Amino acid sequence: MQEKLIEFRNVSFRYADEQPWVLKNCSFTINQNESVAIIGHNGSGKSTIAKLMNGLLFAQEGEILINGKAVNEQTIWDIRKAVGMVFQNPDNQFVGTTVQDDVAFGMENRGIPREVMIKRIDRTLQAVGMQDYRLTEPHRLSGGQKQRVAIAGVLAVSPQVIILDEATAMLDPKGRQEIMKTVSELQEKQNISLITITHDLREVVQAQRVIVMNQGGKWMEATPREIFAKKADLRQIGLDVPFVAILADELKQLDIPVSGKELNHEELLEELWTLHSSM
Repeated sequence: MQEKLIEFRNVSFRYADEQPWVLKNCSFTINQNESVAIIGHNGSGKSTIAKLMNGLLFAQEGEILINGKAVNEQTIWDIRKAVGMVFQNPDNQFVGTTVQDDVAFGMENRGIPREVMIKRIDRTLQAVGMQDYRLTEPHRLSGGQKQRVAIAGVLAVSPQVIILDEATAMLDPKGRQEIMKTVSELQEKQNISLITITHDLREVVQAQRVIVMNQGGKWMEATPREIFAKKADLRQIGLDVPFVAILADELKQLDIPVSGKELNHEELLEELWTLHSSM
């Protein structure tokens, strides 16, 4: 049985008394060592969820538990040791004059001994493929490289979960793909939970589970394959459908018997090749 890491229990939140609720009676669970994507259109509440998990905001109704401990002003520093966040714009996270200084910053704040810090800087920069840039000034890096350094800085403090809050939104398709591949590999190797907050369905393929948000509540919770099968429903709540799903529908209209459950181009090509070979 999987251990619960994060629990939202009927959580509600709004930014001002007169404004509508951003989240209303929202409940879900994320387990240890699990990869989960939280998706939804702009304004669906998904980024607010990320900030509530990290204690940047506090629930006005309901309860949020991290490792069974309620998130509040008294527990906030313990919570932030367990939950690391990587934001959309990495420039907002940089404080060091070099890459290694920036990775060290979070560890210095936690009073981690210098000899341990040196080992962690080496290990985390190696893990994200940035070991050759340790003396580079962060502003000289590309967008994808900056996000890798931001991820290294979070990894260095050994969190139990990493939240990517629209962390690839400013990257080109190649950079986006590389970052998602990097974090997926890290999640598997280092036994950490990974939460991807996004409106881009292409980023949910590698997740074990997907939570779809709509109008401040959990609209659906399923595997990526089950989510992709709901093309018409996804369009209704303002989410774009991946190209591979659109192509599969077009092939069906041409009486080519594909399943429509393909997650990526490779799976669709494999299915088409199998159909061709059986003719």
